Amino acid sequence: MEKVRVIITNNQKAVKIPTGVRMLIRRCCHAVLRMEGFEDPAEISVTFVDNEQIRELNAQYRDKDSVTDVLSFPMGENGVYDTNMDTGAKILGDIVISMETAMEQAKRYDHSLEREVGYLTAHSMLHLLGYDHEQGGLERVRMREKEELVMAQLGLPGTSSYTAL
Repeated sequence: MEKVRVIITNNQKAVKIPTGVRMLIRRCCHAVLRMEGFEDPAEISVTFVDNEQIRELNAQYRDKDSVTDVLSFPMGENGVYDTNMDTGAKILGDIVISMETAMEQAKRYDHSLEREVGYLTAHSMLHLLGYDHEQGGLERVRMREKEELVMAQLGLPGTSSYTAL
């Protein structure tokens, strides 16, 4: 696999980012790209926000005035991506994670914040690569299987209390 650049920004103060989470996100991005056979150099942006910031983004871009855990902003369509002219990397898009909601969900599902952030990253990476679970059915099942495969590869335990919504 070519070089993958993951740009991580913390724009919130609600949750202290645990040591190792940034490396986990990078490993997760690599694992998804490897699983999907994505061979080109790539760039991904990951931003940590609080609930109010993600609510504003969700309202602005999805017309849903509510808090959510993660938003994905793909920069490609049908496998065609913009290219960073300086590096030649494919710009896959942006991932925005509400760390407040990630912390709440980790507690609700009785697993670590690291596992929750890893799962949200894998989920969003699949969105950046064109997967969509909104219609349900087979696509949702396929996406869920891929998310859990990445979690297993990263050594992040699955949990039986975590169910697909």
